[in-house]
Amino acid sequence: MNLFDVYPLFDIEPVKASGLKVWDKNGVEYLDLYGGHAVISIGHSHPAYIKRIQDQLHQIGFYSNAVKMPLQEELAEKLGQMSGYESYSLFLCNSGAEANENALKLASFQTGRKRVISFTNSFHGRTSAAVAATDNLSIIAPINETDNFLFLPFNNLASVQEAFAKEAFAAVIIEGIQGIGGVYIPDTGFLEAVASLCKENGALLILDEVQSGYGRSGKFFAHQYANVSPDIITTAKGMGNGYPIGGVLIAPHIQAKHGMLGTTFGGNYLACAAGLAVLEVMEQEDLMNNAIAIGNYLMEELQKLEGVKEVRGQGLMIGVELPEPCGPVRSKLLHEHKIFTGSANNKNTLRLLPALSVTKADADQFLEAFRNLLS
Repeated sequence: MNLFDVYPLFDIEPVKASGLKVWDKNGVEYLDLYGGHAVISIGHSHPAYIKRIQDQLHQIGFYSNAVKMPLQEELAEKLGQMSGYESYSLFLCNSGAEANENALKLASFQTGRKRVISFTNSFHGRTSAAVAATDNLSIIAPINETDNFLFLPFNNLASVQEAFAKEAFAAVIIEGIQGIGGVYIPDTGFLEAVASLCKENGALLILDEVQSGYGRSGKFFAHQYANVSPDIITTAKGMGNGYPIGGVLIAPHIQAKHGMLGTTFGGNYLACAAGLAVLEVMEQEDLMNNAIAIGNYLMEELQKLEGVKEVRGQGLMIGVELPEPCGPVRSKLLHEHKIFTGSANNKNTLRLLPALSVTKADADQFLEAFRNLLS
């Protein structure tokens, strides 16, 4: 049996990783400034992370959500404390798409409505409703086609006001920072006004922090740069540092009913152990402040380079837009300079999503390579 051929693959086979370093089967060392789509938040193979999971595996690795699991409660308490959302409830699942799927379902249950506002260049996942909320025709299959989602221009308040004046919506879903769309940040005033419109019109505000959350922006969640309290927050990627885990943070006014949501694997013992290890390392190593310091340094230096059209981002979620498609530059960074980076749907934007433990020396290594390529 062959693998289903849906991924364009680089001819590299990683076999070992530590911190921001990755080694392939030939022993070649790479600098990882992409972290597997922002998944590696505290660095590869962090010893505290490994120990947490190993210790848990020696006790119990899995049972269903039909029994009490204090580890889930411990994770919820720690997440609430570090994010500032102690009064919210947590539903644990396996991925960002699943988190968004459940968030949209909750909004519909709560309001009794079907219609949802999403935005141009958005990406919310590849499951049914998450795909329908995503502005990418290439991944919307006929079964996903629905008229329940209205796409509006990003950062355009007038269009949102006009939409609310015409009809009732279950929710507005928006990314804390648009990632795959090209690293675009919602204006603070826009986000605050959308939150007010939701409250005035009985709609829920869903903040998709799947990629932009978990300290990547320098705040625990990127939307915390604005004065908003979303009804629902979704998270995943950096939450488990490579172990599949996602979460939905749910405001106190949204009531749960038995059977409303469910998952087989979500919140299992190993996932919770991974999630707790991530939070503990983030706190102990002050990684959110490191994200601000190194992120600001990278963006300041990148803005000085000739051949860079625009630099966008917050913390360690950075988009570097070039005047032409970034594919060749990304390929040369990887094959000639041994540095992993990412790209965006607009083709011209190089994305940097390193672990929050990235150092100035790592940043300088990238800057020197990138400067040489541009010149």
